[in-house]
Amino acid sequence: MELIDEITINAPKTVVYAALNDLEILQQCIPGCEELNQLEDGELEAKVVLKVGPVKARFSGNVILDTSKAPDGFSLAGQGNGGVAGHAKGGAVVTLEENPDGTTLLKYNAKADIGGKLAQLGSRLILSTSRKLAKKFFTKFSEVVAPE
Repeated sequence: MELIDEITINAPKTVVYAALNDLEILQQCIPGCEELNQLEDGELEAKVVLKVGPVKARFSGNVILDTSKAPDGFSLAGQGNGGVAGHAKGGAVVTLEENPDGTTLLKYNAKADIGGKLAQLGSRLILSTSRKLAKKFFTKFSEVVAPE
């Protein structure tokens, strides 16, 4: 599964980049996020409750960030386990471009592989739910970073 999209955020690139690295902001914005902790430099641990179709599960997982391209973007890779509901692993590349008007264009390209009961639900349901969750995250993120 692959998700590619972009959103314009009404804030400068440095503010957006800092917010993408702020655990408190991320926890507010990640749908179903119960816990988000820094393990080591560049490694995060999360606990998230998600409902995909008829399957609701608590996922725990780790994400490793590569910030070598900061503040123009970063990449991340991670995996999560939802017990009998299934598991997922994947990654994303996020790029930030400052627009002349002071806003930031955030682009992302995410890929994930899903297994277990979740994979049995069908790729169309998984893809539509993933898009919905990504939209929720970035809408909330934009509201938190650049309140009107």
